[in-house]
Amino acid sequence: MSPSGGVTRNTLRQQIADALRDEVLAGRLPPGREFTVKQIAEQYGVSATPVREALFDLSAQGLLASDQHRGFQVREFTVADYRAMAEARALVVEGLFRNYAEGVAVRPEGLASIRRRAAEAVRAAKGGDLDVLIGYDLRFWRELGQFVRNPYIADFLARLRVQAWVFAVHRLRRDGMDEGVLWFGHEELVDALSRSDHEQVRAAMHSYYAHALAWADRLEARASEGDGPGPSDSPDSPHPLDSPDPPDSQDPLDSQESRGSAPEGPKAPESPGHCA
Repeated sequence: MSPSGGVTRNTLRQQIADALRDEVLAGRLPPGREFTVKQIAEQYGVSATPVREALFDLSAQGLLASDQHRGFQVREFTVADYRAMAEARALVVEGLFRNYAEGVAVRPEGLASIRRRAAEAVRAAKGGDLDVLIGYDLRFWRELGQFVRNPYIADFLARLRVQAWVFAVHRLRRDGMDEGVLWFGHEELVDALSRSDHEQVRAAMHSYYAHALAWADRLEARASEGDGPGPSDSPDSPHPLDSPDPPDSQDPLDSQESRGSAPEGPKAPESPGHCA
């Protein structure tokens, strides 16, 4: 294959993976939804090869389950999964703080952008705009992750945050958003980082993970009482496989920031991280 052909295929692969990830995060591809490579290829009007690669990428990220005979399925995370995600992230971040100077390198020039993400995430949370919240929250944590010296740790934390949002989005749409569910400490965390106040940063992160675990406790208590359906029992919502046309939803962040034109192929909104 020529170099240009390889670039085109890799670009399509990434665009398809990004677009499908956004459909999952928006709740338009709900947990348990099954589809095949052929369906997605027809949906986007592309060959099977980049679609198959994109779906395997999302499987490797823990968002899809694959079966040799049934194709792919949007993974359905349980409360126990969510609790394990929060505990894993807390353990990793605690390890970073044991040797802060070696594990984290805060660049003051990078904090201005992160502060804007923090303000927008809090505004969206208080305004009840879940789509915008997911977008800014993921960007907030992804940009903070650039301060982590070990890129493998940063990637691990970013993947867990996406998975946590996949768990949370259906429950938040069903139950609504309030301060008992959402964490509003983004700006306080940025302020502590700007002051190099390591103890306050650590306290903010402990608050973040404690908040997530408290929500898991409430969800488990509610399930034990038999109160409310699981995410798969929520009313069906439109999703891209119900129509022959590709999804035409706008990235909630496009109204605030222009990212320029993307190469031809499936529209790939930038992946939206985690307040819940």
